[in-house]
Amino acid sequence: MTVLSSCETYRISVPLKKPFKTALRTVVAAEAIIVHLSTTDGRSGFGEAPPTHVITGDTLDGIERAVQLTATQLIGLDIRHREQLFEKLHKTLIGNTSAKGAVDMALYDLIAQHANLPLTQFLGGYRESVETDYTVSVNAPEEMADDAAVYEKDGFSVLKVKVGIDTPENDLERIKAIRKRVGDKVTLRLDANQGWDRKSAVRIINKMEQAGLDIELIEQPVPASDIEGLKFVTDHTMTPIMADESVFSLVDARRVLELRAADLINIKLMKAGGIHQALKINALAESYGVRCMTGSMIETKLGLSAAAHFAASQPNITRFDFDAPLMLKEDLLPGGILYSGRTISFSQQPGLGIDAERFLEILRERRG
Repeated sequence: MTVLSSCETYRISVPLKKPFKTALRTVVAAEAIIVHLSTTDGRSGFGEAPPTHVITGDTLDGIERAVQLTATQLIGLDIRHREQLFEKLHKTLIGNTSAKGAVDMALYDLIAQHANLPLTQFLGGYRESVETDYTVSVNAPEEMADDAAVYEKDGFSVLKVKVGIDTPENDLERIKAIRKRVGDKVTLRLDANQGWDRKSAVRIINKMEQAGLDIELIEQPVPASDIEGLKFVTDHTMTPIMADESVFSLVDARRVLELRAADLINIKLMKAGGIHQALKINALAESYGVRCMTGSMIETKLGLSAAAHFAASQPNITRFDFDAPLMLKEDLLPGGILYSGRTISFSQQPGLGIDAERFLEILRERRG
């Protein structure tokens, strides 16, 4: 037997190189709760949960308390009985998807270690590497064009551009400025973060199409709860529309898919409550012929390692938004995924490939 024996939590905060601005918030540091699960045979599993309160409703205090409550139900269980573990995880608390996501990551880290496989191979092993986009924060058109040019020079061929902070007309000027600066060799995808209403979205997307701005996709143009509005935009534009904040759960995904309300779905572990549920959402989307992207919040390389292992394992996940660790001033994680410009690869170490002893030293030093 390999039994869960303890759970510890740590708080971290890592400054960003530059403030990250969207229609929902401005972030200057990546804050998170780190979860450490131990087993009776000496293994360590790790997970991460950032407090993205404007999206998931979660706070640092709430995440930490939810992890502690969940852990009381999991300690003493055998990690080989993983369906029991995940049933307990998701039935112990309603909501709290970030806390569940962090515990889920740590469990999968342990389970893959027990199988002596890197997590991506344990989950399916479809790809050896993935390529991330890079996000352009929403600012004045000139500043966004400057940022886009820098990211293109750094080798990023896909840019995810944040819009939706003020007026759709201003967003049109932002995209024109970026496209003029980077030319037509860079793929542009937009993320409105719920910043438009349905009619404004259709109007401005049609203008972008008429202007020949060649937008790959537009993510979450309308408020998360407005599924009918999402469908309206999808039905009245040629540009592919992606659901993000509208899809947290399998139930959410089924509603969007049944209504054909979006062309694509963005799966995030912090919305889904971890890999276990994310796999189900992706499988459901695949059954409808709908491709998925895997994205993230502002997280360290720990959370992105879990997301990247999941995404690389599945053929239906075809787009990857894993740039958050590249925005941070320091990398706390010894091990995990490997960045080489826009390319992310995986070590052959079991689980998430983390040097547990060194990572715990770092966490305890920062705790003081």
